[in-house]
Amino acid sequence: MNYQPADEPLHMTVYSLPEPQDVAQTASVATGRWKLLAIVVISCIPACLAYFAYFFVHPKGQAALGTFLSPARPLSALQATSLDGNPTTLESLQGRWLLVSVAGAACTAPCQRQLFIQRQLWATLGNDKDRVQRVWLISDQAPLAPALQQAMGGAAVLRVAPAALSAQLGDAAVPSLSDYLYVVDPMGNAMMRFPAQVNVAEAGQMHRDLDRVLRATASWTPPTH
Repeated sequence: MNYQPADEPLHMTVYSLPEPQDVAQTASVATGRWKLLAIVVISCIPACLAYFAYFFVHPKGQAALGTFLSPARPLSALQATSLDGNPTTLESLQGRWLLVSVAGAACTAPCQRQLFIQRQLWATLGNDKDRVQRVWLISDQAPLAPALQQAMGGAAVLRVAPAALSAQLGDAAVPSLSDYLYVVDPMGNAMMRFPAQVNVAEAGQMHRDLDRVLRATASWTPPTH
């Protein structure tokens, strides 16, 4: 006797499909998170490469003159005015490394020596000079002598309120901002400082430190706005 299976209905489970707008929203959120992560990573590249150069690239046994600022001090939002009195911010200088001096407009002998060291340091960078901008932040409203303005030749000269500068750059280890030359990365963060008054040997160390930072970041291109 042949066994014939009974005819039974076929059971099927039906799953509901996601709505198109839900799929689009999920993809948009994921894309936004990836973009945010990419922006954070790109912003950290200059400082990370500079730290690597400073701590690992220089030969063993050689003292470094520069001091890293930890955390880095964001300067790009600082309100400033040009010598003509036009308002601006330091964000206008982003995209290049900055060598920043801070001093009053009277600029006595120590200030003039600091600006000379700043100019000489920049001049020794060779092909990297195009990646570096000299900046003098004047910390008062006193008039600037025409001779000093001419001597700056190609440097950016801006006035910034002393309280704003102290809030961003000052700390317990810095009795006076004018005692240091600051290095600002292309994203507008002050990340290193050097003593402004140096001898010949210290000037050589200053150049080597800055040269290592520039070489370590040679392939980095600032993001376009």
